[in-house]
Amino acid sequence: MKRLDGRVVNQLRGIQMQIGFISTAAGSCLINYGGTRVLCTASIEEKQPPFLKGTNMGWLTAEYAMLPASTGRRKQRDGLKKDGRGVEIGRMIGRALRQAVDMNRLGPRTITIDCDVLEADGGTRTAGITGGFAALCQAVDGLIKEGLLKESPIIHQIAAVSCGIVAGIPMLDLCYREDSMAGTDMNIIMNEKFSFIELQGTGEGSAFSVNELAKMLSLSREGIVPLLAAQTKALGEIAHVIGQKQKLVIASNNKHKIQQLALMLGDRYELISMKDVGFTEEIDETGKTFAENAILKAETLRNFAGFASLADDSGLMVDALDGAPGIHSARFAGKHGDDKANNELLIDKLKDIEMPRTAQFVSAIALAHPFMPTRLFQGACSGNITFEPRGINGFGYDPYFEYENGKTFAEMNNEEKAKISHRARAMHELLEALDNA
Repeated sequence: MKRLDGRVVNQLRGIQMQIGFISTAAGSCLINYGGTRVLCTASIEEKQPPFLKGTNMGWLTAEYAMLPASTGRRKQRDGLKKDGRGVEIGRMIGRALRQAVDMNRLGPRTITIDCDVLEADGGTRTAGITGGFAALCQAVDGLIKEGLLKESPIIHQIAAVSCGIVAGIPMLDLCYREDSMAGTDMNIIMNEKFSFIELQGTGEGSAFSVNELAKMLSLSREGIVPLLAAQTKALGEIAHVIGQKQKLVIASNNKHKIQQLALMLGDRYELISMKDVGFTEEIDETGKTFAENAILKAETLRNFAGFASLADDSGLMVDALDGAPGIHSARFAGKHGDDKANNELLIDKLKDIEMPRTAQFVSAIALAHPFMPTRLFQGACSGNITFEPRGINGFGYDPYFEYENGKTFAEMNNEEKAKISHRARAMHELLEALDNA
């Protein structure tokens, strides 16, 4: 079926996006959906709304307005009393674009997206969302270039499209004449995974069925694909800010520990070492507990690098030695990291102790973010100290620490150890907290 403007039912109007249209804005995009033209700008304020005071979180909000000549007949400008429709659409745009941003990584600032309709021919709110996202990306790119952000907080790509039922036929991207005739009108907002952010649908002329809804949702997905592609093409190099994997600096030069943590974290972060960020100093571990030392190391590295940092402080606590070597595990014999000397001293101190020679490995993991409070996660793993070393894997006291399965840590491979170790248990608590954040 040919539509009023000659398109087929699943065809978008021509899309044009011009990034940086306004040179004085932190970000801007002039977007055309056929005869609809919306100017989207992003402004940045280095302050938070009152309800976020006391946190380091950022915020994103939006406003929408139609210029007086946008509809062909002069529209009254907003005065003290704002147009209710414009307020509602502005809130919708804000809700949608907040789904694109990790507010914890934005920092204590506010980004406002202003969407001003220059010409209205249907789909102005969806154009505002799609163009507003592009303006947001440019603004974030600017923050990174100015050194105000180390990495992008944009975690999702967002676009929106309208669809409806006209004369009983589901159609994509309604122009004004089609919208005025539609029995059903919908606006659909999706991300790059084609997950729904908001569905706004009304049976204006008549109710619509589940089958009709399914057809409109299918049409909307067809329409989102080219919109996402148009955003990416228009942004060019700026598109690098979309979906960046967050960097996480591991506060260790111990390659075994880094390998274990990488295995546990999976692909959630881009792991980088202390060496990668140019940190070559020794951190004085002046804390009196594993927890204090982990926090000290994580926050020192975060303050130096500006990235999220993870530090683990762990060690062996032997019951017969009143918890020694404890926080001194790595330097038990005097020199830091001398595994051979540490183990020899441990076995010498336990030479008169018969089995069971109970002990536990303890781990405290601190996660320090640039704009979030530092969080601490702890885990412990019980076992016995053997008389002779067994196994060739692992490091530190692993050859002498026998778990309840009869194997020493040095007899386990990384995958086995990653399931039951003290560090794995602390990491499980960390991952669970991240999943529920």
